Amino acid sequence: MSADIHTVRVHILDKDYQVACPPDQREALVESARYLDQQMRTIRQSGKVIGLERIAVMAALNITHELIRQGQQSDKGNQDLGDRLRKLTARIDDTIGNYRQMEI
Repeated sequence: MSADIHTVRVHILDKDYQVACPPDQREALVESARYLDQQMRTIRQSGKVIGLERIAVMAALNITHELIRQGQQSDKGNQDLGDRLRKLTARIDDTIGNYRQMEI
């Protein structure tokens, strides 16, 4: 592992994950993990969605919706919204793929 990358442990919905992260982005990663954990717990507590993968997808959709809404309300749009959504979708796909590998 590169000297510029460290491993950060985050706890999301009763599971620990090791995530590679540059030191200057550690706090943002931890904050993001806390937010995702909160969103997933809210969905799980509703009792309407069962299964970790489905909860993760619903949380991703909710967070994406928030992002889109904020992007539409913001005049700062330095980055094309479509590009941001493609990157977010890729990250969601990677996370789900990693989760499936961990199940095997």
